[in-house]
Amino acid sequence: MLRWTAELPAAALVLVEILVLLAGVTARYVFHAPLIWSDELASILFLWLAMLGSVIALQRGEHMRLTAVVSGFSASNRARFEALAIAAVAVFLLMVVPSAWDYAADEWYIQTPALDIHNTFRAAAIPVGAVLMLGTALTRLLRIGWRDALFGLVAIAVLAVLLRVGAPVLQLLGNWNLVLFFVLLLGAAVLLSVPIGFAFGLATLAYLATLTRTPLTVVVSRMDEGMSSLILLAVPLFVFLGLLIEMTGMARAMVGFLAALLGHIRGGLGYVLLGAMYLVSGISGSKAADMAAVAPVLFPEMKRRGAHEGELVSLLSASGAMSETIPPSLVLITIGSVTGVSIAALFTGGLLPAAVLAVALAVIARWRSRHEDLSGVRRPPWREIGRAFVIALPALILPFVIRTAVIEGIATATEVSTIGIAYAVVVGALIYRQFPLRRLFPMLVETAALSGAILLIIGTATGMAWALTQSGFSHQLAQSMAAMPGGAAGFMAVSIVAFVVLGSVLEGIPAIVLFGPLLFPSARAVGIHEVHYAMVVILAMGIGLFAPPFGVGYYAACAIGRVSPDAAMRRIWPYLAAVLVGLIVVAAVPWFSNGFL
Repeated sequence: MLRWTAELPAAALVLVEILVLLAGVTARYVFHAPLIWSDELASILFLWLAMLGSVIALQRGEHMRLTAVVSGFSASNRARFEALAIAAVAVFLLMVVPSAWDYAADEWYIQTPALDIHNTFRAAAIPVGAVLMLGTALTRLLRIGWRDALFGLVAIAVLAVLLRVGAPVLQLLGNWNLVLFFVLLLGAAVLLSVPIGFAFGLATLAYLATLTRTPLTVVVSRMDEGMSSLILLAVPLFVFLGLLIEMTGMARAMVGFLAALLGHIRGGLGYVLLGAMYLVSGISGSKAADMAAVAPVLFPEMKRRGAHEGELVSLLSASGAMSETIPPSLVLITIGSVTGVSIAALFTGGLLPAAVLAVALAVIARWRSRHEDLSGVRRPPWREIGRAFVIALPALILPFVIRTAVIEGIATATEVSTIGIAYAVVVGALIYRQFPLRRLFPMLVETAALSGAILLIIGTATGMAWALTQSGFSHQLAQSMAAMPGGAAGFMAVSIVAFVVLGSVLEGIPAIVLFGPLLFPSARAVGIHEVHYAMVVILAMGIGLFAPPFGVGYYAACAIGRVSPDAAMRRIWPYLAAVLVGLIVVAAVPWFSNGFL
């Protein structure tokens, strides 16, 4: 019952958001009669979508978390620490719910300008979502053996008592408390597989409740601010678009054309995989959707030619890191929303850096495939290649439709995804004749779940960033980074190392939300162009995200390729080294990022 309470309205909200934004674009651009209420309605519904999506992600166990450490424990200890992680989630929600209700009640005195309704109708999404998540967490805790559940609850209670009793002593430590709460406590929570969004929130609430008199409604308001930016509505819409192009066969058509063009040369399917990831990344904006669209099409043929399954996953992972800057990447959208950098400039600047890394990976792919068996592979005639091109042409046009719509001012970076969705629906239904309606509802629910997991991280990380800023940490960090020896080059080198580490532990979006507003002003202060810095930071995080043993993206690639992580652990390093070399080239030559701005 609890599952359908979240899934049905969340699926409906995704669909309504698409229709509202598409109606707004059509009314403004076609009929020259803008709907002044469309953005406001989309913003109201968006917060509900984010919270209900978070509920679904918790029900499905799909919130982002690090499991590498806990997976090495014995079965009994894994169960014990799983209970601890669930208890931590429940405690965070118990602390949030009362403050969320107070915050929603306070919003009654604010009325929206276009629809003229009380803002409580929007803000109520936070307490409602928190209550549903709390019910989910408690239900899961009850299903665990009572000993493990008791261990988790007692461990959290002991920690709370220690912080309460030790508060007078901790007050004397000043900003060293930031290390205690946001390095040691947060790090322990992440390593013990507490979902990252909840770990951020719990560390922030523990810090404020122990050492300050700040009302916790402030944290809720910061979460609201972080999740409510209308530009982030592009997250669920592009996720849905990625699922849509896979369902309609558009991704298969693109990959089929590239395979016909290059599949007969040595290493050709490796080039096809890189090219397909480059093209598909420009459509979906979601790395998991990108890899899921490409791998099932190419892997069977590559295995038939004698490629090792670990080699395939290694190239897939590295191509995921390569394509992080290809618009409309969710990380690009996030970095623009939290730092104020023009998203149009980021979209323009992201293409060449990814191409540099693609060339570096192609060199390694060629070298690694020098023993590939091509005895049974024929070169297709040009007529067959031409036929594959004609079939793929409607799909190949989609990235250009999206970018043209943004550049020509037809739609914003948020709205343009709806144009892509409308195009994919028409092409899939009328040209490729693949549009199974039975898959629509699961796709809408999956979109809500993935979006909710991402947006909750952004919300809690925004609250955490606010706490760090109020402590004076941001000013100290900016001063320290700006004072690094070597000027701009030294700052860039330290940033690369820092974001590789952050990318492996926090993933791209939470790391950007947390540290982007702090470091981008420092980069500008030492003379680094903000778009250039964004590209370097994103690619550095991509390396961390797809690098074992901690990179979550690496395990996602293994899951999509249905390959054991052990099979690729030793084979991935030459590919990651190529990505690192490409990153250094991009960092050293700003033109690759700024040349077409």
